Amino acid sequence: MTMSCKSSKKYIAPSYSIENTEQIKKDILFLSDDSLEGRMVGTKGEKDAAAYCIQRFKEIGLSPMPTFPEYLQNFTLNIKPNPHSFTPTGNFETQNVIGWINNNSKNNIIIGAHYDHLGYGHFGSLWDGKKEIHNGADDNSSGTSAVFALAEAMLNAPKNNNYIFILFAGEEMGLWGSNYYVNNPNIDLKTVNYMLNLDMVGRMKENKSLALNGTGTSPLWNEALDKVNLENFKLIKSESGIGPSDHTSFYINDIPVIHFFTGQHEDYHKPTDDAYKVNYKGIQSVTNYVFRLVDYLDGKGKIPFSKTKDESQMTPDFKVTLGVMPDYLFDGLGMRIDGVKEGRPAFKSDIKKGDVVIQMGPHEVKDMMSYMEALGKIEPGSEIKVTIIREGKTMEKMVQF
Repeated sequence: MTMSCKSSKKYIAPSYSIENTEQIKKDILFLSDDSLEGRMVGTKGEKDAAAYCIQRFKEIGLSPMPTFPEYLQNFTLNIKPNPHSFTPTGNFETQNVIGWINNNSKNNIIIGAHYDHLGYGHFGSLWDGKKEIHNGADDNSSGTSAVFALAEAMLNAPKNNNYIFILFAGEEMGLWGSNYYVNNPNIDLKTVNYMLNLDMVGRMKENKSLALNGTGTSPLWNEALDKVNLENFKLIKSESGIGPSDHTSFYINDIPVIHFFTGQHEDYHKPTDDAYKVNYKGIQSVTNYVFRLVDYLDGKGKIPFSKTKDESQMTPDFKVTLGVMPDYLFDGLGMRIDGVKEGRPAFKSDIKKGDVVIQMGPHEVKDMMSYMEALGKIEPGSEIKVTIIREGKTMEKMVQF
């Protein structure tokens, strides 16, 4: 395969870079402090977090948008009882926090993250113990801190786009804030060049894996994402514009998106997701990567949008669970396990963290999708043979569901 002259040109990074990890740490320590009680949507803790976000936008030098002079897009959702959902019901008064850099351009770039979390874990928690504060240092104080760092960086960025920074409420309950914004926008959504979503960027691993979801939503993404990868991240790309985070709300409105994600971990949706476990240098490297991406695309005008295969529609319903946390950054053959839940089928069958599942009964497991397809075909009460690879050795385990 030959490369064109255009694609073979070396990318020259801008002179400005994000260096202040102490401010990133300060932001995460505040947002994940016990005093905010987990930033549950509609609570005082979430409102205190919103007030902090406004303060940071002002310190950085972002302007409020004319339609939101106090940086707030307030909204109330009335959630009615649904027998098929565990979402809390009632009236929820909450707010998106919005600031911008107005360069008088006809195009807008939206950079976002959700700032809410699970409170005491009454909804969405994976914790089996007593109710405790879910501080959400990685999920998603990390992404919120990255938006602050990027907002400051964009003051030194090219001026061919306006930059809109949105911190979304209610993501954990079902993308409430981003969905409300796209249905009640303060700009013409056709002017949005693209949307970048930072959700859980605080646990960069030693192998420097970085998941990029939405790479199929524009034909320009792959080249651009590779060109600006000066840190030599191990990029794990997924084409689909649909996923369990706020970029989805923009993708379904025909806007190119990328979701940046450093991977799940054993503290996901648990009280143990605390600030001392965050990789602050990792967040810094991700934000610099995003900054260079914006810089690289600046001269290319409004980038084209493309539809992707909606993998969420292909996901089967599950009647059973293996009781493991998949490693979403694993790009080898099979499904690598990143955590095992005590008392569940995998735990009882001596399946461990680091094992790679390659076969479940008659079903071959090549990747995450084939793992979910295999799991969807298993009936409760079944006992099946699960083939794994552990430290290079192939093993078979009998699993009772």
